[in-house]
Amino acid sequence: MIRPVAAADAGGLDLDRVRECVKDLLARDAEAAFLRRASREQFEAAREAAPDAVHHPRSGLVVLTRPRPRPCSWTPRPVAVVSAGTADLPVAEEAVAAAAALGLPATLTADVGVAGLHRLLAVRDELDEARLLIVVAGMDGALPSVAARLASRPVVAVPTSVGYGSADGGLAALAALLASGAPGLAVTGVDDGLGAAVFARRLLA
Repeated sequence: MIRPVAAADAGGLDLDRVRECVKDLLARDAEAAFLRRASREQFEAAREAAPDAVHHPRSGLVVLTRPRPRPCSWTPRPVAVVSAGTADLPVAEEAVAAAAALGLPATLTADVGVAGLHRLLAVRDELDEARLLIVVAGMDGALPSVAARLASRPVVAVPTSVGYGSADGGLAALAALLASGAPGLAVTGVDDGLGAAVFARRLLA
C-alpha cells in the first residue's frame, strides 16, 4: 500500500511559519514530504527541521523526506518529462525532482513544443522507451495532446501559467487539455508538476 504524500506551498509564508509547516509535514505518516515554491531563505528555515532536505532552486521544490528504498521492477526509464518551452522548465523540473524523490527515475526533454514539431518527432523513439510521459506546456497547451497521439504510453498533461493575452494564467491551456480528444491523456491542475509525479508513482506502482 502506498501512503499519501505530504506537501505544502511556501508562497507567502514567513520563516517562522515555514518552520511550523515543515514540522507538521514531517509528523504525518506520509510516503514523502515536499515544500513547494520555496525561496532560498525559506529552504534554510526548512532545513532547521529537516537537515537532509534538498532544494531545487528553479522550481522552488524542497524535498523534505524520501520513501525508504525497497525492491521495485521499474524499467530503466519509467518516466519521461517533456516540456514545450524554456518558460515551462520550473514546472517540468518540479516533476522530475518529485518523481526522483518518489523513487521513479525520470528524464527531461526540454523545448520540443509544437511550434517546431520536428523537435518532438526527433525524440519520439526515446520517449517510447518510457512507461509514462509527463508533458508540460503553457500557451494553448497543444503539446500534450500531440504527444498522446504519437506515443504508445499514457500521458499526464500539466498546463502551465506561462503565456500572454488570452492564455489567462494557464486557464486557456487547461481548458484546451480538458477538451482534448487524445486518448490516454490525463490532466493535472495548472503548474502542478508535483501532482503529476505523484500520479505517475501511483499508476506505475
